Amino acid sequence: MRIADRPSPNHGPRRGGVTRPHLIVLHYTAMTGGPGPAIKRLCDPATEVSCHYVVGETGDVSSLVPETHRAWHAGAGRWGPWDDINSRSLGIELSNDAASPFPAPQIDALESLLADLMARHDIAPEGVIGHSDCAPGRKIDPGPRFDWRRLARGGRAVWPQSGEADPAQFHDHARRFGYTAEVDDATRLATFRLRFRPGARGPLDAVDAGLAADLARRFPL
Repeated sequence: MRIADRPSPNHGPRRGGVTRPHLIVLHYTAMTGGPGPAIKRLCDPATEVSCHYVVGETGDVSSLVPETHRAWHAGAGRWGPWDDINSRSLGIELSNDAASPFPAPQIDALESLLADLMARHDIAPEGVIGHSDCAPGRKIDPGPRFDWRRLARGGRAVWPQSGEADPAQFHDHARRFGYTAEVDDATRLATFRLRFRPGARGPLDAVDAGLAADLARRFPL
């Protein structure tokens, strides 16, 4: 895989004694015109935002921040026991206008990049999350059109087994999997559904609870 070097000045040392990433956070750029405008913004010191990699629609990959450094991509959020997500993660931006499908060449390149990063940094599939997962109620990327199932089939993310469980246990199980941000119950449910049950509507039900129970059982933090 060929990776273009497009260095951004927007980064710093990882904080709190963190020496390596434990998570990979996936984003979309929510911009049109391909990866160029997004890379320009992510390299502009005035924006104070960045990421480690940008993946374009045609599968082109650009490196912006060294993996050893803390990129400024996740903002305020929490996942599991961690609230400084930037220090714990690598950030990958997918060039996308926030509404269009993700082209196959882009996802092919993402899978190759993930395989390399996960192997070199010993990041488990459950450590690959969306920006929406760690910033519930504030962010929705990579959005409902992103194919998490495909990543999970290749071992580059996780997907729950279907089943039903007691809805009263949903929030405890969702927190055990990683959804520990201090948000109301409705926001936690909407965030969970955005990733694992896009399109679902209505009150919390046994299907939601079954998915969360399986994730908490197999991938507890």
